[in-house]
Amino acid sequence: MKKYLLLVVLIGVMLFPSISYAENESILSMEELSIQIMPEYTYHPNDKKKDHPPLLIGYQGTMVNNSDEPQKGQIEIALPMNHKNFRIGYVADYSANLQKAYEIEYSIDREKGTISWTTSEEIKAKDRYKFVIEFYTDDIKVNGKKKSLTYDFTSFADIALVNVSFIQPFKAKNMELTPAPVEEQNHSEGNKTVSYLFQGVKVGETKSFTLNYLRSESKPTVEVEQASTTKKKENQQSPYLTIGVVSGISVLAFGTFLLVRRNRKKQQ
Repeated sequence: MKKYLLLVVLIGVMLFPSISYAENESILSMEELSIQIMPEYTYHPNDKKKDHPPLLIGYQGTMVNNSDEPQKGQIEIALPMNHKNFRIGYVADYSANLQKAYEIEYSIDREKGTISWTTSEEIKAKDRYKFVIEFYTDDIKVNGKKKSLTYDFTSFADIALVNVSFIQPFKAKNMELTPAPVEEQNHSEGNKTVSYLFQGVKVGETKSFTLNYLRSESKPTVEVEQASTTKKKENQQSPYLTIGVVSGISVLAFGTFLLVRRNRKKQQ
């Protein structure tokens, strides 16, 4: 087996005639994918026009090297690039010891609807590889104070565990989700999070959700919280807001770091 292999997680794509998706999946498989849907959370850093409520979606993924040798190569993942005003916000992966996050130089193929990058480090045999992708769309529909969103996730691989979370915008009311939620959590800043957990999701399988809520505030959550929170409370706010806004790093990257470290401890 060659030391450097092309690692692909993409529906039905064959980059070389001799390498199929199934063969690559046996080398590098998707163990877990956490999806965070954050309506009206923050605008893309490059957005100049702010006349439409933004939608931020984050993928936090964990892959496993099933082979007996270290692997390093290209990762390719399908994203919903056909959605309204799709744009990438941030892409990173993590060192094997989870002590470093590497912002990645990536390539976009609009025709195939994929993002690809080269792993920052070798993935040791039987070890895990973790990444985060943030992207934005303008898929939220507006009718006065009424906001609605239809979100579909079509799995790009066989995934052992998929967690889909919807985070309620600050000052939003009457948040309703279809299908009925299976778990609710309250963050320290008071925003409600509704989560769905799916096991054994197959490639091509689609999970569909409809979100409705009322919100008269035009500013995104980050701007409202910054304006209304005292300096003392800012020091006590969630890692997402502290790291993502104050330090100028990814909205999700630090949260992913905490999540994967917690998961690693559980596995040990």
